[in-house]
Amino acid sequence: MSHFTNIETRFQNLFYLEKALNKLDINHKRQKKVTNINSKSYDIDINLMISQPNGYDIEFCWNGQEYELIADTSFWQQKDSIKGFINNIAKQYAGEVIIGESKKIGFQPIKYQQNKDGSNTVTLQRWNEKKETSFC
Repeated sequence: MSHFTNIETRFQNLFYLEKALNKLDINHKRQKKVTNINSKSYDIDINLMISQPNGYDIEFCWNGQEYELIADTSFWQQKDSIKGFINNIAKQYAGEVIIGESKKIGFQPIKYQQNKDGSNTVTLQRWNEKKETSFC
């Protein structure tokens, strides 16, 4: 008997979530889901599916605010526990958000380090270019 569990996350950005999954070598596929069909418009949500060998796939589904992890806990076949799995993705996701949003305002990552305690350190830099103007 299947018992699907919905686990709330703080993953709100599909781009950064996919980057985190890619960096962690977690294979996934996009699934488009049409919702809220009106006479003239409809919404398309993009969910992410992670296949498992046993056929009980894991999904990140958009709930309107964040991507929830949906899985049958009885058939979990990842190398980490569910909590460990989410924590690993959350750490990578946070790094991707910091780097991505920092780049938008002119910073560049110069060092990304994984520490012995499991935390990550990101070093960013930004050069302030002041253009000299001469008047004749």
